Amino acid sequence: MNPAWTVISAFAGALLVLLLPARSAMLARVIALAASVVGAVAAVACCLHKLSHPDSPKWEFDAEWIPQLGSRFHLAADGLGLALLLLTGVVAVAGVLFSWNVERRPRAFFAWYMTIIGGVYGVFMSRDALLMFVFYEVVILPKYMLISIWGSTNKEYGAMKLTMYSIAASALILIGLVVAYAAAGGTSFDLEHLASANYSAGLQYWAFPILFLGFAVLAGIWPFHTWAPTGHVAAPTAASMLLAGVVMKLGAYGALFVAMPIFEQGFQEWRLAIALLAVAGIIYGALTALAQKDLKFVIGYSSVSHMGFILLGLAAANMWGLRGAVLQMISHGIVAGLLFGIAGRVVYERTHTRDLGALQKFDLWRSLPGAAFAFTLATAASMGLPGFSGFVAEISVVIGVWQASPWLLLGVAAGIFVTGAFSLRAMQRAFFPVRNPDAGDPPKLDPLTWPEISAIALLLLVSVAIGVYPPPWMELIDNGLHSTMFDTIRTLP
Repeated sequence: MNPAWTVISAFAGALLVLLLPARSAMLARVIALAASVVGAVAAVACCLHKLSHPDSPKWEFDAEWIPQLGSRFHLAADGLGLALLLLTGVVAVAGVLFSWNVERRPRAFFAWYMTIIGGVYGVFMSRDALLMFVFYEVVILPKYMLISIWGSTNKEYGAMKLTMYSIAASALILIGLVVAYAAAGGTSFDLEHLASANYSAGLQYWAFPILFLGFAVLAGIWPFHTWAPTGHVAAPTAASMLLAGVVMKLGAYGALFVAMPIFEQGFQEWRLAIALLAVAGIIYGALTALAQKDLKFVIGYSSVSHMGFILLGLAAANMWGLRGAVLQMISHGIVAGLLFGIAGRVVYERTHTRDLGALQKFDLWRSLPGAAFAFTLATAASMGLPGFSGFVAEISVVIGVWQASPWLLLGVAAGIFVTGAFSLRAMQRAFFPVRNPDAGDPPKLDPLTWPEISAIALLLLVSVAIGVYPPPWMELIDNGLHSTMFDTIRTLP
């Protein structure tokens, strides 16, 4: 099985769902789940093959596409790309399971959902800049439709804000890519060709921030992060999981795989500014999450804080920093997906509220003990406690920052401290409140369903697997980072 099955299964699943009769809700769910499982299995198989045959050449598919522009339909997957494909597959499966109860226009819901998954897979495998941009754009419309139709809490505003930010960021990306294409001779959009071109220092100084910011906006860089919490809260559960779990990673991946290698000298000039913005995001996101009353807003702002670790690892520009940044992409994708799944599907669908004060009357640790247990483990993973993926990712970033700019760790330490505070506050108020003994028994809630239990178990298993035994993940990531595209970045002072 090769990585192409990831993108093929996603788009084929979207098409099959659309072709179903109007009243085929259950069949739409089954097809979406089957397509997601095929993509996840393909990613797992390719990762295992890469680990057992580390010296094997990376998979590639290269065909003529737009010869007039020198653009080719070039897909490839090294270890780093395979790890991100696996992240996407896991989140995709969990998202379908958490959406098993969708009754309103399920065919359209799962068609848009699988289209997003296909676009994400395509971005992670594209080796042609124009092809990558096309896959990047494929994701925008389905995001808007999922939020504006199936969302809640100012859903039109949240959907439009997210879309406007995405379009503005895409315009910056397109400008940056066209500048690189023209300056490299205007003959090819191949990413390795663009990264090997000799650009003047003056051009790189102004072109790099344009291209990098275009990607970083989607990664939630402060102060261009405000779309993220609003979009997360407005989105239905599966869309929240996709936004935090994989869509924000498209921005971080583009910054790492496109902007930094192409304009390496520009990156060197701006890396301190990136690091400072990353630290500001870590602290600001944590402090803002501490002040929230809506459980999904807490998770949304925590995502801004955790994405700051990714950008900080990129700015460190050494093996530990870059390795930690990619590990954090994977870890945050899994953990944020789990938190949004529990908050949006398990809790909100039963209580019809996400207000931390209103949730106290439900006494969730008694009325919904499975959800309370799962959220406690997810909170531990989000806080970066040992045994979970967050610990491995964050300590890798910290080592990288220590080697590059140790003084930045003061801000990082403050962010970690506040992260513990808002995480414990939200968990205690939502699931373990102090109730008046005279208040009577809490309302009875439906127990967890098998799709919910399966999704929770899947995400927790992956987080624990990374936390307990990270070497395979690091080996996959290192395989990609040792590409010639990153040679100059890894040797920066």
